[in-house]
Amino acid sequence: MTVEFKMETKIGNSDHKEAWQMVLGQLRPEMNRADFKTWVDPIVPLGFNGNPDKFRIAVMNDFNKKFINSRLNSRISRLLSGLYKRDVEVEVIVSNQFAENGVNESFSSSEQADQDKVSPTPPNREKPGKGNQENSDLDEDLPATSKRKVMLQRAYGNERANIIQPDKGIYVTKYFLEKWLPLLSHSALIVIMMTRKVCYWNPYTGEKRDILETEMGELAEQACVSVRTLKTVLKNELVKRYFIRYTVRRVMTPNGIRTAGIRLQVRMDDPVTPEDQEISGKYESDTWFAPEFEDESEDYDL
Repeated sequence: MTVEFKMETKIGNSDHKEAWQMVLGQLRPEMNRADFKTWVDPIVPLGFNGNPDKFRIAVMNDFNKKFINSRLNSRISRLLSGLYKRDVEVEVIVSNQFAENGVNESFSSSEQADQDKVSPTPPNREKPGKGNQENSDLDEDLPATSKRKVMLQRAYGNERANIIQPDKGIYVTKYFLEKWLPLLSHSALIVIMMTRKVCYWNPYTGEKRDILETEMGELAEQACVSVRTLKTVLKNELVKRYFIRYTVRRVMTPNGIRTAGIRLQVRMDDPVTPEDQEISGKYESDTWFAPEFEDESEDYDL
């Protein structure tokens, strides 16, 4: 839940640092700790600089500017408007001052007056120095998942990353593509990947949610195959033995028994192919699935 400021007193234009601290106090609990430390902590408030309707903040590079404008600008504007009791626009500028003074040092009054004279830092060409070192140290403090997300955002660029969300992916091994694809089919490969997508497996903790209930048409649509093709895939002996087990849910209706969907168990890790089992002498277990999926001898007329 988002809570807006409700102040009894009005903050003056000269108290921009105090106002910014109150904005930080509001944003901190609303954001992931790593994201707050990465994107918000380094911001330097510059205040109004002669324009009472435009609150200026400085960031270290163009990438940060794009992120703040796309994700946080409107929220910061609403918070400042609540503090100052009037509509306040937020202007984000890029300044080389970060490279000279470090990201957490505030600008002096004279430096604020000269901000229009400071040339912006070109994208991906930050001036080497303390600013870059602190940014590197900041990355070292982030959890592994946050580091990966920040790295991918930098590689993709903020606007593309907002659309593509490259940190959200489906892991596919080279072995699966090179060894299993020729044995299965492209249709079987995409069905396996799409069923894995809606399941969950954490190999580090062992947590696994690999059973799902769905409709045949819905699964076919997600995999971009026909229902007929999906039925063929689910009846494929290699798929049934190594990747996906299924049962059909049936319910009694006034008109008789009807199919009410399909229940699947999906193998989340990649098995060794039959050929490689023979070569290595290490054979896969045939009981990776739950007992309820044991009997698939019946033709369920999917």
